[in-house]
Amino acid sequence: MLVKELEQALFDLFPQQDAEGWDCVGLSVGDREATVDKVFVTLDADEAAIASAQEHGCNVLLTHHPLFISGPHAFGPANPATPSAGTAVYEAARAGVHVLSFHTNLDRSIAARSTLAGVLRLSAASSLEYPDDPLRSGLGSIIELEGAWTLDALATCCAQRFQTTPRVWGVAERRLTRVALLNGSLGDYGERAVLCGAQAVITGEAGYHRALDLVGRGCAVIELGHDRSEAPLCSVLADAAQQIGINARDVIVGTQPVHWQTYTTKGPSWE
Repeated sequence: MLVKELEQALFDLFPQQDAEGWDCVGLSVGDREATVDKVFVTLDADEAAIASAQEHGCNVLLTHHPLFISGPHAFGPANPATPSAGTAVYEAARAGVHVLSFHTNLDRSIAARSTLAGVLRLSAASSLEYPDDPLRSGLGSIIELEGAWTLDALATCCAQRFQTTPRVWGVAERRLTRVALLNGSLGDYGERAVLCGAQAVITGEAGYHRALDLVGRGCAVIELGHDRSEAPLCSVLADAAQQIGINARDVIVGTQPVHWQTYTTKGPSWE
């Protein structure tokens, strides 16, 4: 299979027109006429991911997040004056690693919607973008909860199954019957969650003022961390690569690195 054939087959599953206009999806570095040997799948297209692809003998790096949204102003080896994206492009080109990314077009897929809800062992009724059309692709999801769910129980479930320490806004004991889920950055979709009658929204990151506004309007917020909310999408990409003909043994899913931690006030005082 050629790189261009892999790219087109993935666009057939995650249409380019579903991506936001500002997004950079598909091939960003590499040769479309090159042959695909092995594929390394990970969340971020960065220098570490390119090195990992090389270590595993992969000449294609398949990611959710693109190398860049707008082009870096410089390309070269790691240097404080060179943007990290510029270094990643330089290293990918130097190493002959072809970089393919499927970002907001993957986010809009029904496969992403069902996978992310499935992490919580729940089912998505529809997208948050098009709540009245369950069969239409769109960002986020609306989830109807069955049984006695509280915000505390939902946040605990999120912490365990997304393997994160969420930031939770709202009253822990509040009963929930409908929630929204949007991976990555919430942006203005908190407004959609409120209008859809969601009593809580699960997201990667919301921002202080937006979260405060939503809680004041009766919608709790669970922030998982941007990367933690999207790590399961790597499995969607890996499954897609195999579905279109890449042998399973030639598709390697990388371990998601930990970029941030949370701290408590327990321990010695620094006053």
